[in-house]
Amino acid sequence: MSVWNPWHGCKKISPGCANCYVYRRDEGIGKDASVVSMTGDFSLPLKKDRCGGYKLRPDDGEVFTCMTSDFFLDIADEWRGRCWDMIRERDDLHFHIITKRIERFEKCLPDDWGDGWDNVTVCSTCEDQQRADERLPVLLSLPIKHRQMICEPMLEEINIEKYLSSGLIEHVTCGGESGNNARPCDFNWVKELRRQCIRTAVPFTFKQTGAVFIKDGRVYHIPRRLQMAQAKKSAYSYYPNTGCADAIKYTLPETAALFERLERSAFRSRFHLSQKDKDYIAQKGLDTIRAHAMDFISKRLSAENPANDGKQTPMKGHPIFTAQHACACCCRSCLEKWHNIPSGKILNEAEQSYIADILLIWIKKELSL
Repeated sequence: MSVWNPWHGCKKISPGCANCYVYRRDEGIGKDASVVSMTGDFSLPLKKDRCGGYKLRPDDGEVFTCMTSDFFLDIADEWRGRCWDMIRERDDLHFHIITKRIERFEKCLPDDWGDGWDNVTVCSTCEDQQRADERLPVLLSLPIKHRQMICEPMLEEINIEKYLSSGLIEHVTCGGESGNNARPCDFNWVKELRRQCIRTAVPFTFKQTGAVFIKDGRVYHIPRRLQMAQAKKSAYSYYPNTGCADAIKYTLPETAALFERLERSAFRSRFHLSQKDKDYIAQKGLDTIRAHAMDFISKRLSAENPANDGKQTPMKGHPIFTAQHACACCCRSCLEKWHNIPSGKILNEAEQSYIADILLIWIKKELSL
């Protein structure tokens, strides 16, 4: 990747700006980051090296644009036209523009923009649910060829599945906040956003943990040099149909502890076998019931991204369906939340067999009541 900062400095406009890294770095050298000015790299896309070639080359990757400001900042209106001219001229490069000001986008376009330029990706930041609901509808309504969304710093759990379902958002990135005053990022938020991306087949990158990271109820203080490495090590980024989730390490719950948790759940503990279910099991036998369970698991749960995930298991109609809801084996989200089996991976034979075993343990308990 390359970075092009045509101007430097910005104005804070939303909660994600509170601990802005640009302000933090500038303060460290006695500089006021709220003062916006052109940089010496303003014309970087057109600058050439000693051999007469462009300094920015296509094989260097995407050109991340205005990373120490905002490309759609109103103070920069007088400079932006020349930047569009350079982006137009360098159509061999792909420019990646991240903005918190997506609502200004249409006011800032060149006359020949049309339905978008192939060499420009526009990425809207959404650090919380309010910003997601304000900005993503705007992002989806605009004439843009390539759209992305980034949730960094991630300040709370957000639900953007209805926006992802449009098929217009090509990638989602999330990460925690760095710096001495960093606000916490909970791994559960990351996993939930990832699950939404899996259900809509949108690539997802878990970029960094941030300085204060919550996992399994514990708070970790992670040095800056390890924040991206720890996120990468988790293997929780997701790219459809690549098998990447197989790299996620997890541990299945201890059976007794699992059933104690299930019994404490008001929702899970309300499920019981009916007399009709019990009669059906007596007629078919437990071996046949287990075979049914394996068939349902294979067809409804085992895929990387099961069809209609979250709604694929009926509430009644077969004792296995009842057991699946009682044991939180009804969808891939529940499998991850209760059994630690990551979403986004094809269930192997051992995992499918484990689920069937859990269902049969519950059924046997019900039969003994």
